[in-house]
Amino acid sequence: MSDRHEGGCLCGAVRYETNGTPKWVAHCHCESCRSNTGCPVTTFVGWQRDNFRYTSGTPQRYVSSPGVYRSFCATCGTPLTYGADRCADEVHVYVATYDRPQDFPATAHVHYAERIPWFDTKDSHNRYRTGSTRGEPMSDEEIAELSKNRD
Repeated sequence: MSDRHEGGCLCGAVRYETNGTPKWVAHCHCESCRSNTGCPVTTFVGWQRDNFRYTSGTPQRYVSSPGVYRSFCATCGTPLTYGADRCADEVHVYVATYDRPQDFPATAHVHYAERIPWFDTKDSHNRYRTGSTRGEPMSDEEIAELSKNRD
């Protein structure tokens, strides 16, 4: 697999490339990401900002909450990236916008406590109550209790 990966929006007006090795790949279950994509979960590839660049077109940028912005194609509406002041040195790319999303299998779930109860991937990846994969993953007991309380 190459260290260079390309992707872009549905209509092709905005294209990007990433280089190197991603920091992480994770499924996000938060309400904000679900609302932004219209999907029950979305998957991001986290990169050092220096390893990402737009190669054609200029996306629109939307401030979705204080300190958080999202980029998207103004022509077709495809969401492309997530960024936040708290991790200003990173860019989080929506995995489905890559030409080869299959090159980026997820290894974790974030904001799992916000998940939609009927949606579960049934994989063995760690689940984190909030957005950080730096903390402790949830125990099987915590996951079971959360499922019981949200179903």
